[in-house]
Amino acid sequence: MSDDVPDVRATFAAISLFAVIALLIAWDVVADYGEGARWDHIAIELAVLLVAAVGIVLLWRQLYRARASLQHALVDAEQWRNENREILQGLGAAIERQFRNWQLSKAEADVALFLLKGCSHKEIAALRRTSERTIREQARSLYRKSGLAGRSSLSAFFLEDLLLPREQAATGSTPLQD
Repeated sequence: MSDDVPDVRATFAAISLFAVIALLIAWDVVADYGEGARWDHIAIELAVLLVAAVGIVLLWRQLYRARASLQHALVDAEQWRNENREILQGLGAAIERQFRNWQLSKAEADVALFLLKGCSHKEIAALRRTSERTIREQARSLYRKSGLAGRSSLSAFFLEDLLLPREQAATGSTPLQD
């Protein structure tokens, strides 16, 4: 999960904690009122109850905004994929050809694709239902076979020709405008 999107489980845990605090404080306020507690004591407990309620509302809003943002990103990604389906299919075929040229095994090619997608070794291990050590070894093997130094070199190998040269990117011109 991205660092700018809160972990849903942690947010739900915090909401639950605030809810438990609010319930306990509410119960204590009712009990104290029944026992004739002083108004300043009850006012302090009501203030704590209010803080807990505000915490619940703020966390709930944060969760709602994160979910909306994620949904928007998923829609944008799907739209981008649909608009660029032919290009992506061609790129996928080109990547597979290069993997064959490097003589990568099926497992090494799978690991390479996951690395290109930005997955960590731990995530790849979970997806492939194998150990992180195995993934690390397969990654080393693919780097050795490809002659590349690592993950960033692997990504750069495939992205370099897709991006505008630095001069064109700086001026905002495209090859058709030159």
